[in-house]
Amino acid sequence: MIETVQVGLGARAYDVHVGPGLLARAGALIAPLLRRPRVAIITDENVAALHLQSLISGLKQAEISAVTLTLPAGEATKSWPHLERAVEWLLEQRIERTDVVVALGGGVIGDLVGFAAAVARRGIRFVQVPTSLLAQVDSSVGGKTGINTAQGKNLVGAFHQPSLVLADTAALDTLPARDFRAGYGEVVKYGLIGDAAFFQWLERCGSTIASGDQVARIAAVRRSVEMKAEIVARDETEQGDRALLNLGHTFCHALEAATGYSDRLLHGEGVAIGCALAFELSARLGLCAQEEPGRVRAHLRDMNMKADLADIPGELPDTEGLLALMAQDKKVQDGKLRFILARGIGHAFVTSDVDADAVRAVLDEALAARR
Repeated sequence: MIETVQVGLGARAYDVHVGPGLLARAGALIAPLLRRPRVAIITDENVAALHLQSLISGLKQAEISAVTLTLPAGEATKSWPHLERAVEWLLEQRIERTDVVVALGGGVIGDLVGFAAAVARRGIRFVQVPTSLLAQVDSSVGGKTGINTAQGKNLVGAFHQPSLVLADTAALDTLPARDFRAGYGEVVKYGLIGDAAFFQWLERCGSTIASGDQVARIAAVRRSVEMKAEIVARDETEQGDRALLNLGHTFCHALEAATGYSDRLLHGEGVAIGCALAFELSARLGLCAQEEPGRVRAHLRDMNMKADLADIPGELPDTEGLLALMAQDKKVQDGKLRFILARGIGHAFVTSDVDADAVRAVLDEALAARR
């Protein structure tokens, strides 16, 4: 049941394996990358309790030893103090440039560990072992690494491609329902940006995916990874097409900052809300049919997901406050925000030519619905 997708980057190409049981096979798959039978694993407390021993056992089968560092769980770990801790630990363990660092966890660990590997000794190879749906379909693939700062999300980082990705879909069985639904927001995004047939399949099979069907889950992860791999191969450092992967993220990152990167709003929940708002903005600008935003929200609601600002608990800034947060987005060019908009489901595009009053109107309407 293992599917393999290659990210085609020439001499730096790498495989993404998708399917159950990959933790147990990790040693055999990682061994060809090693000059000496030793790896450094960085994970978080929640993932360590569930999966660390399985990974270590899988490595031992190939006679690979491991040193491990366990960090606190949560978005707050994507920060300067924990980056410093991870880098210092790698140096203390005398991890060499020809060694391999393993990132075991969700998007936070993958982003942080990838960045630590990028800067320690000016670049150490690393392997992504994503354990969340969000990480398996999105953040583990493509080489974007980084941390958050007081000014915004992912504003400090590096492009550092992994050498291998092992997406063990059986690990998804241990996810809390809310975390799984949040990751599903990124799956939906892939259908919205460039594959209407995939979105239609999700509309039919979303409940099967959520219920734990392995065949459906493998198919959803594989197709998401295929789409990301195709885009990354064309535009590794986001000079053009890769920006499509940020559908919904301009709104999302502002909302995450507004909620203090807390459990009030998980990243995938922000992506889902952001996608709905991006389609609302597209419809308001006359780019897509008025029915399209409703169809997006309907599927999100069918999956019991957050779909609008009214679904975020607690206070939010007003429209001008949200616009100010959006202005810190790393996609700003020449002082203009780049938006990913859509001419319909499966037909997204990048633009900087967006009427600010239209954005204000969308946010005004969404905030009014919270009252």
